[in-house]
Amino acid sequence: MDDVDKKPKLQFSSILIVVALGVVAAAFLYQAKNKGLLPSGFSSPVIPPSQETRTIVQEENAVISVVDKTSSSVVAIGVNRRVVNPFDPFAIPKNEDSTIGTGFVVSDKGIIVTNKHVVSEPGGKYTVVTKDNQKYDIEKIYRDPILDLAIVQIDGSSLKQLELGDSSKIKVGQTAIAIGNALGRFTNTVTTGVISGLGRKVTAGDPFGGSLESLDNLIQTDAAINPGNSGGPLLNSAGQVIGVNVATTEGAQNIGFAIPINSVKAIVDEFVTKGTVSRPFLGIRYRFISRDVAILNEVPQGAYIQEIVADSPAEKSGLKEGDIITKINGESVDSENKVGDLIAKSKIGDILDLEIWRDGETKKLTANLEELPSE
Repeated sequence: MDDVDKKPKLQFSSILIVVALGVVAAAFLYQAKNKGLLPSGFSSPVIPPSQETRTIVQEENAVISVVDKTSSSVVAIGVNRRVVNPFDPFAIPKNEDSTIGTGFVVSDKGIIVTNKHVVSEPGGKYTVVTKDNQKYDIEKIYRDPILDLAIVQIDGSSLKQLELGDSSKIKVGQTAIAIGNALGRFTNTVTTGVISGLGRKVTAGDPFGGSLESLDNLIQTDAAINPGNSGGPLLNSAGQVIGVNVATTEGAQNIGFAIPINSVKAIVDEFVTKGTVSRPFLGIRYRFISRDVAILNEVPQGAYIQEIVADSPAEKSGLKEGDIITKINGESVDSENKVGDLIAKSKIGDILDLEIWRDGETKKLTANLEELPSE
C-alpha cells in the first residue's frame, strides 16, 4: 500500500541537467543559423504581441495623430493689462501681456472661436499667439449674449482651420481630446478622456474670467479642462471639433464641460460670410416648470418668466414677470430648451403667437422678434 501512495520526485540535479541541455540547444541553433547551416525556410519561433499591447499602441497613435493634425490651429489668447505693484507705492505702472485663454481657427480668413468670458472686457487689448510664437492683434470681436461664445478676427491668412464635427452624433464613452493653455502658462497642453454625459446644465466659468454663468445643453467630459483651457477645442478621435471648452464647475474634479459645436456652426458661418452675426431675441429670463412641479403647485407646465429685458419684444408684447408661457406658435413648452430652440429657428421680424397663463387665466399675446444686440 505504501508503494502505491509514493509519487516519483524530480531531483534538483535532474532539473539542472534539463536546463543546461536547453541552453546548449538554443546556443547550437543560434550558431547554426548564423553559419548558414539551417534550411532557408527555418526561423526561430516568434511570440506575437498581445492583443492588449496592440490596442494600447493603436489608441496612442490615434491621439498622437490628432495632436499632430490640429495643435498648430490652437492658439493662446492674451490681454495687455496695466499692472501696479501694490507693495511699492512709488513704482511706475507698466503694461504686461498675460495669457488668459485659448481659441481655435475656424477659417483661413483669420477667424477664431473662443469663450466670451475670455475676451469679456469691452475696452481690452487682446492678442493671439500661435504655436510657432507668431503674435497678432485682435481686430474684431463678436460676443454672443446667450452662449459663452466669442468670435475674434485677426489679420492672419496663413492659419489652418480645424474641421468641425457633428455633435449630434456624440456617444457617451467615446474618446475626447482637449487642447489648451492650461493655467495660462502651459501652452498646447493635451489631455484625454471620454464623453461622460450629454445635455448637462451647469453654472460654469473660469477664474481668469472672474465670473460664472448658467449654461444649458453642454457636453460633459473627464478630460482635464483647467483654467486657461477655456475656448479651446474638444476633439474626437478623427481630429474634428465636437465642442468648445468652457472650463469646469466650481470645486469639481475630472468634470469639464464644452459647448456642442452644432450650437456654434451657424454663428461661425454667418460671421465668416458677413463679418457680423444677427440673431433674433425675445428678451426674457425664465425657469422651466416641469410637469411634476406644475402639478404640485397647481399651475400649468411651461416657462415661468423671472425677468423681462427693458424695451425688448417681450415687454412690448405685454408679457409680465410671473407669467407662464405654455405654448409658442401652437407648440407646447414641454422641455427646458423649447423656448430657446423655437426662437433660434426663427428670423428677425418673425411674429410669435404666445399662449400664457396669468392669475389663473389663459391669455394670447403676440411678440415681434427683434435683432439681439451684441455685447
